[in-house]
Amino acid sequence: MIDADTLAYEHDEEAAGFGRPPTPAGVRPAGHGALNRVAVALMAVALLSLAVQVFSGTLNGTWAGLLSGLGLLSFGAALYFWSGLRGTEAGIKHDGTQFDGLRTRGWAGWVAGLAMTALYVLLYFDPRLLGYVPAVWGAGGLVEEARITGGLVLTVQPLAHALGVETSQWFLYGVLYTLAILVFGVRMFMKYRHNRYQQIRTASVMFFQSVFAWYLPQLLVRFQQPYVEFNGVWPLKYDYLWPEKTHGQFLGAGLPGKLLLAFAVAGVVATPILTYFYGKRWYCSWVCGCGGLAETLGDPWRQLSSKSTRAWKIERWLIHGVLLLVVVTTAALWLDYRASGNLYGSWSGKLRTAYGLYVGAIFSGVVGVGFYPLLGSRVWCRFGCPQAAILGILQRVFSRFRITTNGGQCMSCGNCSTYCEMGIDVRAYAQRGENIVRASCVGCGVCAAVCPRGVLKLEAGPPGDRYDGAERPVAALVDSVKSPEIYGYRSWQGPAGDVAKDLRKT
Repeated sequence: MIDADTLAYEHDEEAAGFGRPPTPAGVRPAGHGALNRVAVALMAVALLSLAVQVFSGTLNGTWAGLLSGLGLLSFGAALYFWSGLRGTEAGIKHDGTQFDGLRTRGWAGWVAGLAMTALYVLLYFDPRLLGYVPAVWGAGGLVEEARITGGLVLTVQPLAHALGVETSQWFLYGVLYTLAILVFGVRMFMKYRHNRYQQIRTASVMFFQSVFAWYLPQLLVRFQQPYVEFNGVWPLKYDYLWPEKTHGQFLGAGLPGKLLLAFAVAGVVATPILTYFYGKRWYCSWVCGCGGLAETLGDPWRQLSSKSTRAWKIERWLIHGVLLLVVVTTAALWLDYRASGNLYGSWSGKLRTAYGLYVGAIFSGVVGVGFYPLLGSRVWCRFGCPQAAILGILQRVFSRFRITTNGGQCMSCGNCSTYCEMGIDVRAYAQRGENIVRASCVGCGVCAAVCPRGVLKLEAGPPGDRYDGAERPVAALVDSVKSPEIYGYRSWQGPAGDVAKDLRKT
């Protein structure tokens, strides 16, 4: 229930200069309280501990250092999110979002974006600044062994040794990635505690990241088996079906390797089946590590995704271009391997290297995550992920999944469109009472969670009634490829029989 003081509150934006509105009397603002201040103090102590470890070496590489640094920082951040929202009314809170520089490309947002981008640049291109010197290989073999010189990489060494694996910048990355999903997952639980779907979905991505994408792969490494993240599917994990992985690692590892290869192939086979029943959300919003990070760490910036037609056109070309590139690269490597027996490709090697650098590292990592505070939380998922492209094609024309709308209840508040991380103008569908079957929709359900009238519902039903022409899915797919207007715009017969074109995207 909303109290009478809140209902009676009025805010004159013109008189206030369109600034941040004050908190109404009797309403507890998020982020205040004694526990919140304690959480901030704990994070400050943790950052000080990390600085001391990195720059002086004191306690670095010990359990005391790990717990007082990353451990205390994670606990403090989780406590901050929990304490900041626990005493507030359940439900989505937009108060101050558009006045917060961190969430609206202000100076704080740019600082956050530069810091996240810099971390990825160091991980991929200069891990020495993180305290790790990679091994050097020459024509005659190993020239210089990898070594740890300190820095952030050394802070996670106790955990690596406890798991029986070597410490490296990639182990550090895995720890930071998993902690980010777990800690910001607490924020998701508290922010969306009024919505059961969001609670279950958040728990799912936290589980799959911590167990399937981090812990189980470490066990494989410990027992000297090929490295596989069990929440990954080709072509997102592009090397899983490349000759160097299948013949060079899987088939060379005996029965365990063959089982891992069977798992990789099963993922490709299961993709259209699961997408038919559940849409692309089964992977993009419930299982995938990229999606898990976007839905947790990236949630504060989801409203920054562009809803423009230009962005949608760029999205179409880029994501399907990357899909074509990974298919061509995979085919070239296999043809090269069959012709020459070279696992790394004698003539296709340059294509393999280019894909790994420009798509696997720069696009999906540096830009895909580092640009969260600038372009929104699903930059990679929306513009580059080849797995999302495949799932999107299947969802668009073959799936049972749709988001149904009740246009008569829509009051055009725009919350759904604002918080769609995939740049879909959801309100346009709701106003017309049309199902949302966009290829880019990841089924996160946030549009339904922020709707104050319950207009949107995530449902599954017969594929043939999802949109006009859905009873002929193959023809619909062909038409969507041949005609941008059919694929991207909606045409319908007006009341008088005239054909009208809606310039909003479908």
